[in-house]
Amino acid sequence: MRVARSLKIVVAEDAVLLREGLSGLLARFGHKVAASVGDADALITAVAEHRPDIIVTDVRMPPGFSEEGLRAAVALRTADPSLAILVLSQYVEQTYASELLDSGDGTGVGYLLKDRIGDVEEFFDALHAVAAGGTVVDPEVVRQLLRRRRGPLERLSPREREVLALMAEGRSNTAIARELVISEAAVGKHIGNILTKLDLPPAEDDHRRVLAVVTYLRG
Repeated sequence: MRVARSLKIVVAEDAVLLREGLSGLLARFGHKVAASVGDADALITAVAEHRPDIIVTDVRMPPGFSEEGLRAAVALRTADPSLAILVLSQYVEQTYASELLDSGDGTGVGYLLKDRIGDVEEFFDALHAVAAGGTVVDPEVVRQLLRRRRGPLERLSPREREVLALMAEGRSNTAIARELVISEAAVGKHIGNILTKLDLPPAEDDHRRVLAVVTYLRG
């Protein structure tokens, strides 16, 4: 695995074995875990104390085990829109997920589902991308959030919805064409149609296309 710059990280996870395992993994790959906490209040305190490069947080935490971690992440981004946040969860908490992804102009934020992370390298690629100001969203998160939104989305054809989901993953036109077994010219036409139908401005690169999708997903 290519070694990226060392990051100062705050980890928030209520399950002690997962928390310690994740902290150990991050340290093993050269990152500094400034704090490892088990609830949302401790997360907010740790961020104020350590001013990390990025936080990695679960959604469900004590005392209610509902969306405390995600609500804390939204509050932290409201206070500091430049704070990078990567959510790792088994669930898509739709209301606060939309708020988080829309915060800070959608930059430096990610939402991944734990059981869909294929390998360690995939996780670290996402971590480094978010810390560098990128946007990383699991396609299942995108699909669940899109199902909440009607109206303009109904204007899209089934193929355009497929292209939109792949755009939200940050796929290039070449990668989308390969995934859907269509030409790159067809991909470009679909993207143009999507941006027009959703009243979104044209984008010049993959990252701006992700931001366009995130903007549309605003709750």
